[in-house]
Amino acid sequence: MDRVNPFDPDLLRRRPDLEAPELVAVDAADRLLLDVAADALRRTDGGIATIGDSYGAVTLGAADLTGRSDLRSFQDGIVHERALACNAAEQGLHSAYRSYPLSPELLDGVSTVLLRLPRALDELDELAWTIAVHARPDVQVFAAGRLKHMSLSMNAVLARYFGSVTASLARQKSRVLVAREPLDVPPAAFPRRSGHDVGLDRPLELRAFGATFGGAALDPGTRLLLPHLQGISVGRSVADGIGGPVEEEVIDLGCGNGAVSAYLALSRPDLRLHASDQSASAVGSTRATAAANGVADRVAVSRDDALSALPDASARVIVLNPPFHSGSTVHEGIAHRLFDACARVLTEGGELWTVWNSHLRYRPVLERTIGPTRQLDRTNRFTVTVSTRRERPHE
Repeated sequence: MDRVNPFDPDLLRRRPDLEAPELVAVDAADRLLLDVAADALRRTDGGIATIGDSYGAVTLGAADLTGRSDLRSFQDGIVHERALACNAAEQGLHSAYRSYPLSPELLDGVSTVLLRLPRALDELDELAWTIAVHARPDVQVFAAGRLKHMSLSMNAVLARYFGSVTASLARQKSRVLVAREPLDVPPAAFPRRSGHDVGLDRPLELRAFGATFGGAALDPGTRLLLPHLQGISVGRSVADGIGGPVEEEVIDLGCGNGAVSAYLALSRPDLRLHASDQSASAVGSTRATAAANGVADRVAVSRDDALSALPDASARVIVLNPPFHSGSTVHEGIAHRLFDACARVLTEGGELWTVWNSHLRYRPVLERTIGPTRQLDRTNRFTVTVSTRRERPHE
């Protein structure tokens, strides 16, 4: 590896993810994970994989510790992939690892896995199954988390797939679980599946892989939003790169398990959907949901961060159920960042249809960022609004 200075985890940043004083790029669990796994990392003759490393502390720390340049990394969020790449370049470690999807290739020949524990047990279940099936029989899994987000249920999930599960001593409110001896496991349980009555002539079928927020459930905010989407009107005002018209299309931003896209494709045959999410799990879930409902031909799905691949003023309608958390931290800046992206991508007169937790009071932000906003529905928990993109200032 072409290094100039020693690896310094304190120099890691979160960008292009949200950055704020209270949001960190490396924490005590990252540091403990590397310390507990250090001996195994130095001794292993097999591959090393990192899973769920948000901003690069674990992957780059392991590369620095071992001097190896063949690490494999899986991060569900594309924003985390990009943050890792930025940090690796700045620290001279850009050639130390390669990003993989959650696949056999990630784990083939791997004897050491460094895992940041997810909060969702379904996500941990899918990860543990994948490791047990595809890694080496002598694999050791070092899984770290903050104590406030850990539970004995995590030990139980790991014990389904590994014959030995032990725990390190706690340090700085963090702990590492160590899983060894992979077991023979049953067939994969993912994607999860469910059906929901949403007023169509048949149930809306939902599918979800482990890391998809909310799983295969139809969350109450989306349920409140769906019938209002019948009011969407799409024109052909957007031009493509050579001046011709593009197909009538609605963007489902933060598509999750694909409920919005599948519902619109089923109820509005005049529309095509562009579903986008930064989560690899959500992208897979939306594709599975579209297929389960027989509308895969009208739902294009992309993995992207805040519509970064779309040009300015290129969309007539965007539908959004914005998240309000970054990892384990609740932060309103997550939604604000997506509102900014919608303002950039919407055409003048284009519409943002959204549902949000009523207590967050996003309407003034929508008015300021997008334009005139009207309320379509409201309960104690959720508010549905549609905002019209104001005229862009002339340059």
